Amino acid sequence: MFAPLLIAAALSSSASPLIPQRDSSRPIAAGRQRLQSSRYFLKIGQSDIEIDIRLQPSPLQVDGVLAWVRRAAESVTTYYGRFPVQRVRVSVAQIEDSDESIHGTTWGDIDGFQGVSRMTLGAAVSETDLEADWTMIHELVHMGIASLADEHHWLEEGLATYVEPIERAQNGQLPAEKVWRDMVSGMPQGEPQRGDRGLDRTHTWGRTYWGGAMFCLVADLEIRRATENRKGLQDSLRAIVAAGATINNVSTLPPILHIGDQATGTTVLSDLYQRWKDTPVNLNLDQLWGDLGVRPRPN
Repeated sequence: MFAPLLIAAALSSSASPLIPQRDSSRPIAAGRQRLQSSRYFLKIGQSDIEIDIRLQPSPLQVDGVLAWVRRAAESVTTYYGRFPVQRVRVSVAQIEDSDESIHGTTWGDIDGFQGVSRMTLGAAVSETDLEADWTMIHELVHMGIASLADEHHWLEEGLATYVEPIERAQNGQLPAEKVWRDMVSGMPQGEPQRGDRGLDRTHTWGRTYWGGAMFCLVADLEIRRATENRKGLQDSLRAIVAAGATINNVSTLPPILHIGDQATGTTVLSDLYQRWKDTPVNLNLDQLWGDLGVRPRPN
């Protein structure tokens, strides 16, 4: 048993978001014939976020989009203790397709920006959809770790999958029960299937996103066990950000894991990677949830 439960340790944080109380955004460009196009600036601690917004004629307003980006930036800042990089560009474009889709991609070191996220919204996306959305936070989480080789893409995506709901819970945007419910339903998708050759060599959707998230969950638990719950994965990730091993830099995986291990005084991340990188490892998830005190129930 883990005491106190991870639900208390991982889903709470004393860090204060470095978001100004008043909106510091300001438009500097007017719209074209159909698209409402504007540029805004958001200051978060030592970080500057440039936000380009292009909207179709629709009920969705610029203020709703700005609040969406701000909430995501606030959650990321709370989790890492700072925003991962100092100069950021977020591009939000609404397409003409009448759907409610929200998609995002993120890169590092483009056109003088350390991190760039490009978001596309369907024409039917509403402010309510943005309030419930996880995609913006998922993309900004990517900025907190260096760009890795293709065989390590599972950690980039798995980390964002695992951290995103915890960030939202720490910032009061998501109830803890929802975090656990989604973990219980999602983690089995990360289990190795027939023919699996380990995380570095198996690049299916399930192994990349949920297999990577499962690595993060097990690492979090093993760090807490080794440190008597004084440290967790969040401490490792904060150290990685503080060391500047962020998306604007390219790195191999072992040095990144070493930084995280030093922050917790363990070798959990490096050891777990050696066990999982080229060997399929199956977990008894039912036992894991039981040990944590998580009790799945109907509905």
